Formats: sequence, C-alpha cells, structure tokens
Amino acid sequence: MFIDRVILQIKAGNGGDGITSFLHFKGVVNGGPDGGDGGKGGDVVFVGDRHMNSLAEYYYKNKFAAENGERGGPKNCFGKNGEDLILKVPVGTIIRDAESGGIIADVFEDGQRKTVLVGGDGGKGNARFVTSRRHAPHFSQTGEKTEAHEVILELKTIADVGLVGFPNVGKSTLLSKITKARPKIANYHFTTLSPNLGVCDRYGTQFVVADIPGLIEGASDGAGLGIEFLRHIERTRMLVHVVDISESEGRDAWEDFEKINAELQHYSTVLAEKKQIVALNKCDCFGAEEKIAAFRKKIGKRYKTVPISAINGENLDVLLKVITEELEKLPPVKPEEFEPFEYTKPEKLDYEIYRNDDGSFVIEGTLVDVLSRNVVLTDTHSVSYMHKVLKDRGIFKKLKEMGAENGSTILLGGTEFEYME
Repeated sequence: MFIDRVILQIKAGNGGDGITSFLHFKGVVNGGPDGGDGGKGGDVVFVGDRHMNSLAEYYYKNKFAAENGERGGPKNCFGKNGEDLILKVPVGTIIRDAESGGIIADVFEDGQRKTVLVGGDGGKGNARFVTSRRHAPHFSQTGEKTEAHEVILELKTIADVGLVGFPNVGKSTLLSKITKARPKIANYHFTTLSPNLGVCDRYGTQFVVADIPGLIEGASDGAGLGIEFLRHIERTRMLVHVVDISESEGRDAWEDFEKINAELQHYSTVLAEKKQIVALNKCDCFGAEEKIAAFRKKIGKRYKTVPISAINGENLDVLLKVITEELEKLPPVKPEEFEPFEYTKPEKLDYEIYRNDDGSFVIEGTLVDVLSRNVVLTDTHSVSYMHKVLKDRGIFKKLKEMGAENGSTILLGGTEFEYME
C-alpha cells in the first residue's frame, strides 16, 4: 500500500526525577546529602532512508514516544538518559507542524537526521541544593515533563524526470522499457495507484524517472487520483508529457495535452513552467503520421516532440538522447526553501502576575513550573528556598506594587498561599 501523507503524534521523553538521599554507612551517622540527578529524556529524531518509498509504516501506528530518563540514585549516581526515538522516513519527506503548517524539515538526503523534539532535563538531586546555610536539604527536583505534538509527514518523490499524461497513454510501459522498474501494466484506467520510480542508465549517465499516476481533467480540484500525486511532480527537474497520438480510445490528443497542462497550471505555476518534452506514443498505429503532423503544427516550437512506440521500443533511444541533453542544461533538484519551524523550550524563570475578579493574585509561567518541580511544601528548607527565589526575582515587590496586602490570596502552581510582608 502506497501512503504519502500521515499525521503522527510524537513526544520526547520526560526527564528523570532527582532523589532525596543521605549518605549512610557504618560509623557515619550524618554523612550528608548524596541524592543524584535524574537522566535526560530521549529526543525524537527523523532520519532519511533511501530504501523506503512510502509512509505506510506509519499508517496504522501513529503515536510515538521516546524513552523517559531514569530516576537518580544515592551516592550521587546519575539516572540513565532515555533512549532517543529514531523514526525512519523516505528521502523526500517534508515534516510539518500540524497546528501551524510550518515546515520543520525537508529530509532530502539518505542518512539526513533532524531532531524534532528534545527530551526533558533530568531533575536535580538534593546534593545539588546544598549551600553554606543549607547543609541538609530534604528536597529534590522532579524531571522536566514534555508535551506531545502532532506533525504531518508528506512525501514528495525526488526524481529527475516525471512522466505525466492521461491514464492509459503508456507511461508505465515507457518506464518499464527505459528503466529496470516493473510497474503493473494493464489496459484499463488507473492501473497505476502510486508513483513508480526507475533508474535509467544511458552510456554511463544515470537519471531517475518517476511515473506519476494518471491525471484527469479537474485533478487540481480533487477529481480522480491526480490531486493525490501532483505534489510528486514538484520534485522533478523536467517532465515528459506522454500523449496517445493514436487516439484509439476516442480522445483527441491535442485536447488531452491542453487539459493536462491546464491542470498543472492550476495546481502550481512552478509545475507549468517546468521544462517539458512531448512523447507522442503509439506512433506505430494506423494513421499516426497524419495525426503527428497535425499535432506538431498546433504545438509549433513551444515544445520538443518525439514520436515513439513504447510497446515495441521504437524511437526510445531518440527520446532518451533528448532527455539527457536537456537534463545537462538544468540545475539539480534542490530541497525546498523555507523558514524553519522549531519546537523550542520556553525560557526558564519567566513569569507573569495578574489579578482575579475575587481579588486574588495568580502567578504563572515557567518559573512556577520550575518551583513546582523543586519545592516540597512539607519541608521547611524547601519552602524557604521558594521564598528566596520569589524575593530574588522581584515577585514580592511586584505583588506589593499591584496592591497585595497582608492576608491577600496568592495562587502559585495550583496552591493557595497567604501574602505576608
């Protein structure tokens, strides 16, 4: 099954908790605090893999989480860091933030790595809170918790040449003749349900050819299969527009040509401006010579035309020669240009204070989150540490400026405190 677009929920690992521990062994009564720090949570990393050609692996399972960091240990032992989560994707995959649509990365090369989410920091053990006045802290810090995010993975096939045209005009047959690809071929519409890739080797010059599933009129508005695969044409350096010049199915070759180009134009001006060679297929059919002459008269010098017969190989070498010459003039395929979107951790020790309608004061922000991880309300030393941080950060002064008086209610991290000067 070919899947080229999926939505994943990903989450980096939480940081491990620091611990509260005191050194104890025979002959030593008060050995001092020795609680170790927790380990860092695992990152979420995407890696390009040229052996993958679809996102089907993520179709049924779409929730992934990196390993959490382990809890710290006594004797100042650090907790183990969580293992990174490695998600392999096909080369050509674009990673977007589902909420904003911002592009996080364009995985363009085999082995390319992109760390999308960073694991939470480990909490500090009580040994890290020792000061000249606090010799035996009975509190430690919990690990940093991470949030889950949704990302969109969108595959855009990377190829030098894209074969476009109406269904059943011979694109798959042509691909099988000029490369070693073996697409499913049959005489009915929409045989090809996914882009097929093949490598053409002509006198030592190699280029990748993609057979894009059949487009029809209205494809850029969602008709048929075309809208699902138009994005794959964006990655190609040039197009080979395959036209059934025999008109054996009752369609007009020139009208087919115009309709497909109109769909490309409607979807993207970039596609419409791509270099295009017209392969007039089935030229071995009765009456093809007159139809080729009429087609060339209409098209003029806008595009190069090459009459071929994909089924019996007629003129394919001429077509490959023209393709090779044109590719030499064109720049290589490049990654998309975009302003990178990043999931950044909020600045630590930031806060804001506002007043509720009932007169209480609410303190919010990352400073509060850090204090929530550090403070044990049942421990006198821990509460003293919290008061010192609030004073040093100017929060008491700010509260007074906002009208706080003795007895005012202060909400901090979901806990109510009474303001006292």
